Amino acid sequence: MPPLDTETPHPDHPNLDEYATRTLVDVLIEDQSLAAVAVKHAAASISAAVDAAVPRLEAGGRLIYVGAGTSGRLGFLDSVELYPTFSWPPERAVAVIAGGNAALLRAIEGAEDDRKRGAEELLAVNPTRNDVVILLAASGATPYTRGAVEAARTAGALTIGVGNNAAAPIALEADIGILLETGYEVISGSTRLKAGTAQKIALNTFSSAVMVRLHKVYGNLMVDLKPTNAKLRRRAVQLTMLATGASEERALSALGECEYHVKVAIVAIAKDLTPAQARDRLAAASGSVRAALRA
Repeated sequence: MPPLDTETPHPDHPNLDEYATRTLVDVLIEDQSLAAVAVKHAAASISAAVDAAVPRLEAGGRLIYVGAGTSGRLGFLDSVELYPTFSWPPERAVAVIAGGNAALLRAIEGAEDDRKRGAEELLAVNPTRNDVVILLAASGATPYTRGAVEAARTAGALTIGVGNNAAAPIALEADIGILLETGYEVISGSTRLKAGTAQKIALNTFSSAVMVRLHKVYGNLMVDLKPTNAKLRRRAVQLTMLATGASEERALSALGECEYHVKVAIVAIAKDLTPAQARDRLAAASGSVRAALRA
């Protein structure tokens, strides 16, 4: 197997350990900036993944993230952030990581070598045809993740493979491949650097775009957040005021009546409806605030 770009020593920095601290920091930051460029080059594939995922999620499917090491932790991070940001049900954002939950807290590197276990642990969450399985591997060839993609495809789920090397097997074996070709790492083989950064950007982009398509956003306001703490309750008030032009007092009153559901409060204020009427109007508009306001 030819050496992977992500594992090949960077030709521009053979004496990295001799750099002055400021130079070292500048080099690391500059190299990280290339992660966004790699994601931009994959925009067409990410767009295709969003468009393929939305109908399955509208039919009740789940987002299932699979990976090992840094990739697995990034998938887990994306999964848990969807609930407070978009009220996406936690049971519909599942993370499968090599080594289990213990790998979130400490590295269990050998777990990634077990292809059979990857398949078994993916099947343990009972994937269905409506599920969307996102498989992440910087090398693109992690056995655990490749076992999972095979099992997910057999189950009929939509598979999206994200890798950081050209011709990454995980991208080729999935229904939709997303290649984030980040190239050499400044510290050879340390894919927690720009390979990981590119995966984080790609996941942010994919899941945020999916949530916009699922009407979790009105304009550019995150109107379906779950206000689980004081900061988010303040944000809910601000969002309601921005969307309706209402006073803080009116926004607070409406949110209290609407159980702090920003979408419902916006429609109730804008159309002078009761919370129940606002909920019904949103339901008829498939959750779209914009469509509910136009009705």
